[in-house]
Amino acid sequence: MAWAFIIGVIVLIGAFVGPYIRRFTPRAALLGTLAGISVTFISMNPAGRMWDLAWVALPVFALLLIGLMTDVRLPFNFPIGLAALLLGTAIGWIGGVMSVPDVTAAAQTIAFAVPDLRIGMLVDGLTEMAPLLATAIPLGVYNFTEAMTNVESAATAGDNYNLRSVLLADGTGAVIGAMLGSPFPPAVYVGHPGWKAAGGRTGYSMATGVVIAVLCFLGMFGLLAAIFPTAAIVPILLYIGLLIGAQAFQATPRAHAAAVVAALIPNLASWATTQIDNSLAAAGTSAAQVGDQALAGAGVVYHGLLVLGQGAILAGLVLGAIVVFIIDRRFLHAGVFALAGAALAFIGLIHGERVEWNANGPVALGYLFVAIVCGVFHFGKHAPREPEPDELALDRLHGGADASASVPAPAAAAPPDRAAAVA
Repeated sequence: MAWAFIIGVIVLIGAFVGPYIRRFTPRAALLGTLAGISVTFISMNPAGRMWDLAWVALPVFALLLIGLMTDVRLPFNFPIGLAALLLGTAIGWIGGVMSVPDVTAAAQTIAFAVPDLRIGMLVDGLTEMAPLLATAIPLGVYNFTEAMTNVESAATAGDNYNLRSVLLADGTGAVIGAMLGSPFPPAVYVGHPGWKAAGGRTGYSMATGVVIAVLCFLGMFGLLAAIFPTAAIVPILLYIGLLIGAQAFQATPRAHAAAVVAALIPNLASWATTQIDNSLAAAGTSAAQVGDQALAGAGVVYHGLLVLGQGAILAGLVLGAIVVFIIDRRFLHAGVFALAGAALAFIGLIHGERVEWNANGPVALGYLFVAIVCGVFHFGKHAPREPEPDELALDRLHGGADASASVPAPAAAAPPDRAAAVA
C-alpha cells in the first residue's frame, strides 16, 4: 500500500512536468515506445495463449478483425465483441475445454466485501518506505510516461485530452486507493483508438468502471474465468496490440519510421529478459547463477538486453526522440535528449536496476558522447530537413501535435469526439 501511495505521489508530480515533456517530444518517440509496450507486454502473452488453443481463439480473432477493421456489420447490428466472446465460449464448452464442476466450485467463492479506510496500515508502511523508493520511483515515472503516451495516442485518434487532468486523476486514484487498502495503483489503459473503433465512448468507460467495481465487490472473477475460456477473451488484446503498433507508423511521418522502430527496441529487450528470467526460474535457477559468460556462449546476450530494457518506456522515448531529431538534422535537439538520457541513466531511471547515484555510469557516458557528437554537427550549421507532403497532411489531420515536425501548428485543434481513454 505504501508502495502504491508513493507511485501515486510521483504521478501527481508528473502532472506538472508531463505536459512539458510531451510538448517537446516527437510523436514518433511517444507512439513508438507505446507501440513497444503494445507489441510485447499486451500482445505476446495473449498470442501465446491463443495459439495454445488455436481452434478456440482463431475464429474469435477472425470475427473481431472482420467486425472492427472493416465496415461489415452483423445482422441487427449485434455487438461484434459479444458475438466473438459467445462464439469462442461455445466452441470451448463443446470442445471440452471448460467443465461444470469448475463453475460450481467458483460459484461458491462469491462473497460481498467493500473497501474501508486502512490509514493505519498505510502509515505503518510509510514508516519503512526507504527500501520502497528504489522500485516505486521508476514505476511511478513509468506510469506517468505511459499515461502521457496514451494521451498522445488518443490525440491521434481525434480526442485531445488535458494531460495534466489525466495525470492528476491517475495519481489521486492511486493515493486514495492506497488509503482504502489497495496495493494496485491505477493506470491509463493502452488502446484508446482500438476501443474507439469498437464503439466505446465516455459511457463505455464509465460502465466499465462500475462493472469492474461490482465484480470486485462480489469476488466474481473466479466464476467468470470458469465460464469463459481465456482463449476466447485474449484475442481482443492482440487486436489492440495490432492497432497501436500500426498507429505508431500511420500517425507519424514516413521519414520517422526508423525512430519508431528505435523506440520499440527497449521494450522488446525488456520483454525478452522477462521471458529468460521466467524460464530460468521455472528450471530452479537464475541468470546470476548461470552466469553471463555461459549465457553469452549459448548466444543469449542477456546482460546487454537487461541493461537496454530497464526503464524501457522512458528509454524508448529518449532513444526515439534522438533518432527523430537526427533524421530532421536538428542536432541541438538531439543533443539535449542525449544529455537527458545521460542524466536518467546516471540516476537509474533508465538502464539501471534501481534509483541510485551512478546507477550506470558507462551507459550515461555513452549518451554523453552522443550529445557531444550531435553538438559538433550542430555547429556545422546544417539546415533542418524540409517536411515532406505526407507530413503536412498528417499535421493537418492530427492538429499539429507533432513537436518534431517543421510545420507550424494550426491556430486551433478540432474538438474531440468524446471517446474516453479507459482508466
